[in-house]
Amino acid sequence: MEQAEEMQVGKVSHYFTKIGVAVIEVTDGSIKVGDELHIKGHTSDFKQKVHSMQIEHEKVEMAEPGQSIGMKVNEPVRAHDLVYKEI
Repeated sequence: MEQAEEMQVGKVSHYFTKIGVAVIEVTDGSIKVGDELHIKGHTSDFKQKVHSMQIEHEKVEMAEPGQSIGMKVNEPVRAHDLVYKEI
């Protein structure tokens, strides 16, 4: 199977263990609800669809570079994990 091409769209800046929420700093492109993200780091490597995300506790549909979003993740992540999206 051919590997889909991915572009880096952000990085994890914080992870709230108790509630399973990652704070992702958007660095390139955009992240939209419905996108499939690939989170990769020293101990993390998984794909997950964005079901919902928030900026400052407000639900948003899309985030662009310079914004930080909070989203629930299926697995623990760590600060500095990179976030990719298929292009």
